[in-house]
Amino acid sequence: MRAELARGDALAGNVQPVLRHLLSAHDAPLFSDEVLARVRGMFADLARNLLTAADEASPGAGVRDPGVTEHELLVRALMDRRELLLHVHALAIEWLLTDRLQARAALDPVVSPLVQSLVSGDDEAAQALAMTWLAAQARWSQAQRRMGLPFTELPGELLHGARLALRSVLAGSAQRANAAEAAIRARYDEGSGRLGLGARLIMGLGRDAGVALALDRAGLGLFLTALSLASGQPRDVLALSTHEPQIARFVLALRAAGLTAEDVSRQMLTLQPGIVLPGGLAQIGSDLAGAILATGRYGG
Repeated sequence: MRAELARGDALAGNVQPVLRHLLSAHDAPLFSDEVLARVRGMFADLARNLLTAADEASPGAGVRDPGVTEHELLVRALMDRRELLLHVHALAIEWLLTDRLQARAALDPVVSPLVQSLVSGDDEAAQALAMTWLAAQARWSQAQRRMGLPFTELPGELLHGARLALRSVLAGSAQRANAAEAAIRARYDEGSGRLGLGARLIMGLGRDAGVALALDRAGLGLFLTALSLASGQPRDVLALSTHEPQIARFVLALRAAGLTAEDVSRQMLTLQPGIVLPGGLAQIGSDLAGAILATGRYGG
């Protein structure tokens, strides 16, 4: 298992630079056309939204269509932020799997059985939070269908990187850059985004949080969040580990989260029914799985 994890990590170290190259080219044989199109589309939308915020915030400037050159410069500057590129790639993979789960397993991309039970339950606080998460998940699903990415949905540290990229593009106009920074900060609340709400929802389950580690009950969005919290692995890394070269990391995370070998097989059958799981899984307990993951890495 350690060897498979090492091989997967070695490959992962090359993913981001290769992805940057493919996104700037027209031929993309190493990645699916749909994933690359989604990553390009989300970066284009994010750049457009940031530039629009800059124009709306600049006194007297009015709202204008961003110039092609400025927009392209910002797209490239955003793609050069490694962690942001990893995040957008992970979102593309998450949506692809979400769409496939709906088609193959009739798993609704927004209203999962777990969320339904919380919405119809007696706990008013949990009910309200579940309803708020439902609205956020619905907005994300709609945005993904049009390959959109609002900057308000970025994790805080990634939005900081996006602001730095915007400032580098607006270097010739300090007033516009400062106004844009202020406007973006005013509109941003990390806790009200889909990922922040999902984490609050899972943590609010307390001792019952393990129910979210059943993919067919929680839905992919909450399942990934629950697995990240339970295993200590970054959510984006887990999303990107659902494909075969990195599957050792994913199943180790499931074991580290406390799932039995049988439960791991069951979850993988729902997620990726054709995939071959690494051998010796039953011999690796939760503590050992966590220790193996702790000595590994993702990327370079």
